Amino acid sequence: MNADDTLHPLNLKTNAQRAPAYLEINPMGKVPALRHGEVLITEQAAVYMYAAELYAEAGLSPAVGDPLRGSYLRWMVFYGSCFEPALVDRSMQRPPAPPARSPYGDFDAVNSLINAQLSDSPYLLGERFTAADVLWGSALHWTVGFGLVPETPVLRAYIDRILARPAIQRSRALDEALAAELSAVAT
Repeated sequence: MNADDTLHPLNLKTNAQRAPAYLEINPMGKVPALRHGEVLITEQAAVYMYAAELYAEAGLSPAVGDPLRGSYLRWMVFYGSCFEPALVDRSMQRPPAPPARSPYGDFDAVNSLINAQLSDSPYLLGERFTAADVLWGSALHWTVGFGLVPETPVLRAYIDRILARPAIQRSRALDEALAAELSAVAT
């Protein structure tokens, strides 16, 4: 996006996200958070949507009126409203709630839907790469890598496509450098 930004990394190994100064930014202690002027945005999907719309020239967010807008918003919100809760249930080995009492179904239903969506197209919105793919590609890379989500050929191909993108590679290199720097400071 070529954003003029300043990163403020937090060392999660030392619980820096629970420090009083950060809890003033996000009382839940979650990352990321974005400050743009006087605007403070928390929650990962909201941060991604805000940045994608702020830098609209990057084309990462379908504009209002674009036929893909509804699907884009769905996948951005589905992440936090369905995927994360289902993943937590699975990782905590909680049995699925009865369908009438669960707003997101269960992990198997969520996982099947993601795999089906990606089975016929390279990205969540078909041929168009968006901020939803940045969000989901990162999440699936992490969750598949840690064995929280079963690796399927469809998910592996999607993750590999996302990781091959030059901007993602630059971001990961920066992330690794910051992690090494924080690790060196902590020891």
